[in-house]
Amino acid sequence: MKIKFKSQPYQTDAVDAVVDCFEGQPRQDVLKYTIDPGADRQAKMEVEGFGNAPVRLPEDVLLENIRKVQRGAMLPPSDSLTHHTDDKGKTKPASYKPGAQINLDVEMETGTGKTYVYIKTMFEMHKRYGWSKFIIMVPSVAIREGVAKSIQMTAEHFQQEYGKKVRAFVYNSKRLHELESFSSDAGINVMVINVQAFNASGADNRRIYDELDDFQSRKPIDVIAKNRPILILDEPQKMEGPATQKSLPLFNPLFIMRYSATHRTVHNKVHRLDAVDAFNRKLVKKIKVRGVETKGLSGTNPYLFLHRIETSSAAPVAWVDIEVKMQSGIKRVARKLEQGRNLFDLSKGLEVYKDFVVSNIDARDDTVHFTNGDVLHAGEASGDVTERDIRRIQIRETISAHLEREQVLFARGIKVLSLFFIDEVVKYRDYDQPDEQGEYARVFEEEYAQAVDELLAELPLENVEYRNYLAGIEVGKTHRGYFSIDKKGRMTDPKAAARGELAGQSTEPSDYDLILKDKERLLSFEEPTRFIFSHSALREGWDNPNVFVMCMLKHNESQNTISRRQEVGRGLRIAVNRNGERMDHPVTVHDINVLTVVASESYKGFVTALQKEIVENLSARPKQADAEYFDGKTLKTGDLELVLDKSLAKKLERFLIKSDYVDEDGHITAAYHEARKSEQLEELPEELEAHRDAVFALIDSVFNGRAIDDMFSDGRTPKRNRLNQNFQRKEFQELWRRINRKAVYQVEFDSVALVKSCINRLESELQVAPLQYLVTEGALSDDVTDENLRDGSAFVQGKIRSESGKSAHSRVSYDVIGSIAQNTDLTRKTVGEILAGIQPVKFGEFAKNPEQFIADASHLIQEQKATAIIEKLTYDAVEERYDSELFTAGETGNDFKKATEKLKNHVYDYAIVDSKVERDFVRDLDTSAEVVVYSKLPLGFLIPTPVGDYNPDWAIAFKEGGIKHLYFVAETKSDLPSMKMRELEQTKIKCARKFFDEIGRRINDNSVKYDVVTSYSELMTLVKNVG
Repeated sequence: MKIKFKSQPYQTDAVDAVVDCFEGQPRQDVLKYTIDPGADRQAKMEVEGFGNAPVRLPEDVLLENIRKVQRGAMLPPSDSLTHHTDDKGKTKPASYKPGAQINLDVEMETGTGKTYVYIKTMFEMHKRYGWSKFIIMVPSVAIREGVAKSIQMTAEHFQQEYGKKVRAFVYNSKRLHELESFSSDAGINVMVINVQAFNASGADNRRIYDELDDFQSRKPIDVIAKNRPILILDEPQKMEGPATQKSLPLFNPLFIMRYSATHRTVHNKVHRLDAVDAFNRKLVKKIKVRGVETKGLSGTNPYLFLHRIETSSAAPVAWVDIEVKMQSGIKRVARKLEQGRNLFDLSKGLEVYKDFVVSNIDARDDTVHFTNGDVLHAGEASGDVTERDIRRIQIRETISAHLEREQVLFARGIKVLSLFFIDEVVKYRDYDQPDEQGEYARVFEEEYAQAVDELLAELPLENVEYRNYLAGIEVGKTHRGYFSIDKKGRMTDPKAAARGELAGQSTEPSDYDLILKDKERLLSFEEPTRFIFSHSALREGWDNPNVFVMCMLKHNESQNTISRRQEVGRGLRIAVNRNGERMDHPVTVHDINVLTVVASESYKGFVTALQKEIVENLSARPKQADAEYFDGKTLKTGDLELVLDKSLAKKLERFLIKSDYVDEDGHITAAYHEARKSEQLEELPEELEAHRDAVFALIDSVFNGRAIDDMFSDGRTPKRNRLNQNFQRKEFQELWRRINRKAVYQVEFDSVALVKSCINRLESELQVAPLQYLVTEGALSDDVTDENLRDGSAFVQGKIRSESGKSAHSRVSYDVIGSIAQNTDLTRKTVGEILAGIQPVKFGEFAKNPEQFIADASHLIQEQKATAIIEKLTYDAVEERYDSELFTAGETGNDFKKATEKLKNHVYDYAIVDSKVERDFVRDLDTSAEVVVYSKLPLGFLIPTPVGDYNPDWAIAFKEGGIKHLYFVAETKSDLPSMKMRELEQTKIKCARKFFDEIGRRINDNSVKYDVVTSYSELMTLVKNVG
């Protein structure tokens, strides 16, 4: 199985950010030179070398290019090419030497594909400017091997896009002939090198600087430097030691690009995709954490551990570990507890459990209450808890989390992997034991066998494929160890660096060979391995996209040198299915892509520490959304740009205050955060509405702590919401049969009609205000001090007046047809016909304010185009249908904090709702005498539309008699003015009406009715047979 790559807009943005810094640089052929033959002077012919041509842009032009990119990315503009700071904004000392005159920084969160981005950047640099010699520097052997593998895996993908391949090699001081090829080849050439190859003191590491007999008495560094390579530093914060900094200039770089999620030194940052951006844009997995903590209960502290709470057809039940008196002694076993259960009886009379009677089990906050007043939370262990107990609990929790994800994802063709990191191989493979099983391997097999037996006992018999899959995998073959291998072929602890940035990491390339070789094989269902044990020293080698559960089995926390963010980063990549396709559909991406971390501390402790690490790396974000921050920012929509002046910046600030989107200190509020998540934001001021997405992207660049809170959730919160007998009722099965049709759509544009409607719309609604400007008078203060001059208060502001008219006309040339064509995705010919059709007086408004004319005309044409899409949209039902496993998959992973009370007419025991409107709607549906059965439709039920897939809310079947529409699909929306549907959502709903009309056309009687309602009473008005 091969992972499939695709060009994604967010990655292209990162590529463009770098490439656009050199806008105006002429494309030049490679710089030719004669390669120094060294001592081999008897060579019969000279060998040509091909290096990078110099940067031809003047420094001021280059700096302005960089500033333009930064303004577009909402980043602070650089003061100069050589102004460098630390990550807190403090200027670096004059002694700091970055290694080149031009330095560009790209910030990209772990798991978003920065390796892919800089490989693509090399292709773009060659395409636009002709540069072809690149060196990728990395801080460790693990990253080096991973980069080399990525170049190999993406070769076919980039060849399809650019029509060529890179010639790449890993630098090795014993294979210096590769430097000759690097220099003499005119194509794109890439050398991958780890810093230890040139900044360490060993003989092999110093060879790069020595005149070598086996290299014709030449220095390898001199041969490299002749090429004027472009340096790409991957994880530069790990390569800031004095030896590395001293070495960088020796490579004679044309310029240096640095890529990291956590830059320690900031040069000219031209792109930012930080942790919050990546999560909000659904580019990485969501994170769930299962914490394990110990606590003392009252009395003599009996041993108890609460695994989880399950909802059942009756009351919730809790799975708890307790000690039980047996013939062979006291053993710890898992028992199912219901309300009223007496633990003294269950333990066969152990005194420590006296007065421990279950009084309540609460599935919403995961607690078990006892009659003696004690409360046990999920993930808490009490009593005599040893480290071995904690490790067994962690292994059991990992297996449990794995099986939960696997039940959901198996039907979608997604292989689930779980990854254990341990600190000693002997814990997994003990060669002194007869079966060579280490403690963790033995515990795993015991816990796995029990968990699978329990699951098979609960799984519905009709879930045949998954039952067969589980039953067909032997416990001994479903786990595997990836460790260093010694000369005898035995697993062994790797040789890890003892200190420095690489402390605790293996530096042996062979240690990573098996991990990288098996990366794609592990994604296949034919490969039985699903649980992986590996050494923590090899953690940098693991970035398999289908790691859904991670567990750190560390026996000594004090020796842990890796941050929680680094740990989690190994599993953040978006998963792929059995065909190698990324599971990144915007509707389902965060239902599929969830990483569960099984921690050896409490949920709160782990998450608090992880959030602190993330916040520290968000320090460059502004804290206040106010006019001062907005002033001078550039909003870009398509080909249009709008620079916010003081007036517009103040207007935006007033909008935020009026909408309660900021507090009195300018900090983002919960109201904004929730409105943003639900896409129910207020209308912007008229001047800004055309740049709506860009405005809210600007607001999102302000620090918002709630966005960080959203990134994490308690891994024990998701519960099973069981399908009940209502699902099998004939009324629901009949309703499902009627709506369970897939369809394809087509749009047949009538260009003449579109042109005519756009002309009429522009004639009636296009109004352009003339450009205005402010004239502010001021005078130098009579008493000027040095301090006044420094803080900018030496001038006293006088009168302000506004002006409009000819003198404010722009002298910029505009491609009005091209700009509108790009904004509307219409051809230049069509746009030309529209503009030619409007009255000369109306087109004359272009001269008043060109940019507003282009923005408003684009907006109106786009709206007419959307209307035409709906008018000309047709659906054709196809024979393919959804599998009922959509509903089975919806049983697991439900957040019961959003659950209703237990329901009687819903196909699941509970409904998971997102708003008060939905909660009230469910309450009325469930108590209605007219409703037979209903369901919240699973997220996988999608209707294709030209503006993105759409997932309706509810499917409802009514009783016959007095009802006009027996079968109804409803979308619930608030009727509050502030919660008006956005245009995109309205378009999807209009498309859905056409979809249900098409599938209804194929049914002779009782077709399905679809509509949007705000309440149950409105629903009944629609379905009642009036007259």
